[in-house]
This record gives sequence, C-alpha cells and structure tokens, in this order.
Amino acid sequence: MPGGHSGSDGERELQERYGTADRAQRFYDDQVLDRLNPTMIDFIGRMDMAFIATADKHGECDSSFRAGLPGFLHVIDDRTIAYPEYRGNGVMASLGNISENPHVGILLIDFVRDLIGLHINGSARIVSDPALRTTVPDLPVNHKGRAAEQWVVVDVREAYIHCRKHIPHLIPAPREQREWGTDNIRAKGGDYFGAKAEKRELADTTISGS
Repeated sequence: MPGGHSGSDGERELQERYGTADRAQRFYDDQVLDRLNPTMIDFIGRMDMAFIATADKHGECDSSFRAGLPGFLHVIDDRTIAYPEYRGNGVMASLGNISENPHVGILLIDFVRDLIGLHINGSARIVSDPALRTTVPDLPVNHKGRAAEQWVVVDVREAYIHCRKHIPHLIPAPREQREWGTDNIRAKGGDYFGAKAEKRELADTTISGS
C-alpha cells in the first residue's frame, strides 16, 4: 500500500529468493491502492460477476462465484463495498469461512469490453439485509423476487489491477437464457458432474456386497 507494507511475508521472501523484489516493489508503488479510485468504482458498477476467495481459521480455502445485474456488488464508499447473499444450497461455505476468518479476496474480470481485471482484498463481515438498508438506503432493490438474506460488507485494504494478458474475449449469453435466482434443479445444472449418481452407485455396491 502507498506509504506502507504491501505483500505477505511469503511474497517478500520469494521475491528476494527469485530476484523479483525491485519489479514487485514497482508494482506495489504504482498499482496497489488502499481504496477504490473513481475508475475502479465505475468498473465495479459495470460488472455482473465476481469470484470470491475465503479461508477458514485453519487456512483451508474456498473459491466461489457470485453474479447478478450490473451493480449487484455495491460500492458504499471508496473504502467499503457490499455484495448480497441469496438463498442457495444451504452449505454457506463462504459465509462460514468469513465467520471464522474475515479476510476475503474478490476478483472482478471484464471479459466483454475492456478485457481487464480488478483485485479487491479486505476484511469482511456479515450484515442482515434489513440492518444494512437502514444505513445504506441506496442498496440495489430485489430482482424478480430474489431477496438478499444477508450482505457481505468488505472494508477495502488493497485494490489493484489484474493485467489483460490471457483474459479471453467472451460474448455473453442472452440474459433470458440465464435463470437468475432459480430453484429449478435442471436449470441449475442438476447432477452435471455425476457426483450424486456415483455416490448412489457406491452405496448400492456396498449394500449388495455386505
């Protein structure tokens, strides 16, 4: 961060080992902010998807995908953002991790227009929808009956560019082909990877072999 220490101890150690410390320091000095600047805020407002990284208190990691209409990831101010948590499969992997370990990493990528990305690292907390709306009245309204059950509010610690090298240019599917907020099992992908069928087959084999 400007005027402070950027990067983990592990980063610094490996930079020294592999001779990249000067190059890394230039990146920290030139590109890493401790807040969102106006261009970043505009970028966030255009995005309709985000990749969320969390870890529990033991360091076990989880990476998850969030999506919504542009602006679903809401900028409260230049040091605070929030994104909604809707009804899902009930596992609550990301929220569970955040309840143990508030550190969160968010990656936003523009695959369509500018082919560029934005990293946001910070400290997260879980706030109920009614509680947050009392202090942030301009939160996005519910869409097609999807009501946020909670919000993840993130205090920004680092914000920096993800370079466009290797970011593919994608063409979005028509929005009507995307089942926003659906509980339809088939529309959500069903047992696409065959995990349920595999477990059922294993159970049947175990029973028949006992």
